[in-house]
Parts: sequence; C-alpha cells; structure tokens
Amino acid sequence: MRGVRSLIALVVVAAGLGAYLYFVEAKKEPGSDKKLEKVFTGVAADKIDQLTIKPESGDRTTVQKQSGSWQLTQPVTAKADEAEVSGITSGLSSLEVQRVVDEKPADLKEYGLAPPRIEVSFKAGGQSRALQIGQKTPTGTDLYAKVPDNPRVFLISSYLDSTFNRSTFDLRDKGILRVERDKVDSLEITTPDHELKFAKNGPEWKIASPTAARADFSAVEGLVGRLNTAQMKALTAQNATDLKEYGLDKPDVVVKIGAGSAQASLAIGKSAGEGVVYAKDMSRPMVFTIESALADELKKGVDDYRLKDLFDARSFNTTRVQVVRNGQTLAFEKNGDKWKQVSPAAKDADGAKIDSFISAVSNARAASFVDSIKDTGLDKPELTVTLKTDEGKQEQVSFARHESDVFAQRGGEPGAAKVDSATYDGIVKALDALK
Repeated sequence: MRGVRSLIALVVVAAGLGAYLYFVEAKKEPGSDKKLEKVFTGVAADKIDQLTIKPESGDRTTVQKQSGSWQLTQPVTAKADEAEVSGITSGLSSLEVQRVVDEKPADLKEYGLAPPRIEVSFKAGGQSRALQIGQKTPTGTDLYAKVPDNPRVFLISSYLDSTFNRSTFDLRDKGILRVERDKVDSLEITTPDHELKFAKNGPEWKIASPTAARADFSAVEGLVGRLNTAQMKALTAQNATDLKEYGLDKPDVVVKIGAGSAQASLAIGKSAGEGVVYAKDMSRPMVFTIESALADELKKGVDDYRLKDLFDARSFNTTRVQVVRNGQTLAFEKNGDKWKQVSPAAKDADGAKIDSFISAVSNARAASFVDSIKDTGLDKPELTVTLKTDEGKQEQVSFARHESDVFAQRGGEPGAAKVDSATYDGIVKALDALK
C-alpha cells in the first residue's frame, strides 16, 4: 500500500510540473533574439544613491551614497562593501522582464509574493522605485517578481537571487583593518612567545627586533597584503563589552601596522569554532571572526621572515670578487666585459670561471639560523668572500665547518646561518677552478 501511495504522489508532482511546462513555458514566444523589456526604464546604476534591502532572512539594510562612496545607515552606521552594492545597482539598472506570467493575479501567495520573499527599494534622480521578488519557478530557471505599482507578475533570471538576497553583514565592508596599503612602513607582531618588528627603509623591509637583519621582502609584503585584504567571516558582537568572553582580554596575537603617522591594530583571541578565531580591530567596538590560518601565520618566528640568500649580488652586477682562504687573498675586478686578477698578481682571468664562482656563492641560502657563532667554527673561518656590485654595494660572508655542519656569517648581521654542505662543497670546487 505504501508503494501505491508513493507512486500516486510522484504522479501528482509530475502532473503539476507538466502543467507548468505546458501552460507557462510553452507560451514563450519563439525566437531568442527578441529584445526584452527593462523593468526600470531609464535607471542608470551610477544614478542610484540609496538602497534598502530586505532579504529572505528578514533583516533590513539601508545604504546611501555619501561623497562618492557607499555607507550603511541602517541598522548600523558603517562603511559598505562597494562591490556588493555595485552588484545590486548594476542588477537593477539592467534588470529585464523574461516574460509576463500573469497580468492580474488572483493570489500573489501562489508566486511567493504575499508577502514578497525579497524586497529592494531604491532612489535614483529623486524618484523612488521598488522590486519585489518571490519564489523560484518549478524549473528553477527564473524568479517570480513584480513592482508595487503594477499588478502583473513577471519572471527575472534566477541567478539574480544571489545579487539581491543580501543581509546586513553581506552589505557591510568586511575588511578587518583600515590602512592605506601603499603607505605601510612598519609592522609589529606580539605573541606570548615573541615580539617581531619590521621597518620599511625605502623599497626594502628590514627586521628591527628581536634581531637586526635583512627581511624577506616577499614574505613580509605577503603578510601585509593578507592583513589588508583579510575579511571577517562573521560579526559576533556589534558592541562587545566583555572581551574575556572571546579571549581578547589577553590576546594570542596583537598586530600593529603603521602607515606614516597612522596606525591600525588587530587583536586575535581564542578559537570560535573549526577554522575560525575571534578578532577585533582595536579602533572599533565590534568583535568578529577570521580564518584561523591567518592567526597561525602571524605566530611564525623571526626566521620565517629572514632573507635566506646570503648574498644580494649576482654575477651580472658584480664588479669585484675577493676571497680570503687560509690567509691567502685572491681578488678579481671587472673592467667592461673583461675580468682581471688583481691579487696576488695582476693577470688576465677566465671570466666564465669567475661567473661560475659568483653564481655558486650567490646561490647559497640559509637552511636555518643560530643566535651565536659559538660552536660554528666561524671564530676562525675557512673562507671569506667579498662581492662588490656596480652600484658600489659591498657584501662579505664567512664560511666555516664544525663537525659535519657548515655555517656562514654575513657581515653586519648577528648569529650565523646553517648552510647545506653540498652547496659549500660547490663553492670550494668553483674556487679551486680559478687557480
């Protein structure tokens, strides 16, 4: 008996869908090149200066254009998400009637329009207009819609549901920090375990604390970029009063970004569930969530941001090479395209072999770092290489073996770098070829 009832139910559903296709879809006029009617004739997206959205969730949001930018005015005052609002204004200005399905509907509930599932009202050129959106058609390809001053029900494309069905959170700017990206010149990261400070000197980033060293430009810029573009995942509290509830009374991470005299600060608290943590822009009262992956990245140690290349110089811009090995000094200088040995005796040199040596040393990278040269052998280095570039920049790196490890120390930087022993063997081999 149960199987018979299921079969009857399926037949009823199929019959309903078939009736829709016959009486509604079959009435479409042939020809796909027919020009469709605009819902809002003469409305340009850039002329819309106010929007009120009531989505399916029921919250109501008003945004206004003020001094060329969009701002939320209800239910909260906040900067709006320009891309989200632009999508709505563009959608309204280009909105087309796919087809009129009922000129004088007897019951709007049939179309999900009593009350409307979604309501969008707007002002353009001093004139108020509105759009009411109901449910999807049985095929799911269109949405039922109407305007308040006309009884007819028409269809609009169903993909527009995601354009107009936007909540207050969707419409607000979800950036976690407010800072002028191109003016950022300092970055501080404080955790219970360490404090990192970075300073930008011209185009280059430097590590200022806990040690003075070159910073990996890509690593620091990448982090600044992620902080600048990171988005809230959810708004937890508009006006948080008890920060302890979110682990923000004693944050796991505090980030400060400086841009000239301006500064922005972000505090990150405890976990808010799988993949997210609580966070707070210190200049605003709200608490929100962000991806925990960003918090994990901010907990990295200083070595992750140190530049691993031992030399900045490369073979194409090096004009002088000096090597001190076992008390013997070997030096070469480049004049035009020609290399000459200048010490211990002046003579012609093999440019290809010198370029190979420069490549060998400039390709050397730190695998890790140690805080002190103790137990590295660098108190008595085996090899010291000095390179000078065509811009007059001079760099010096000393190498030494200690037991089975190889260490290097760059002039002017504390501690030492651990280097792959095969890399060092390649440097020695290239040096031997110069003799």
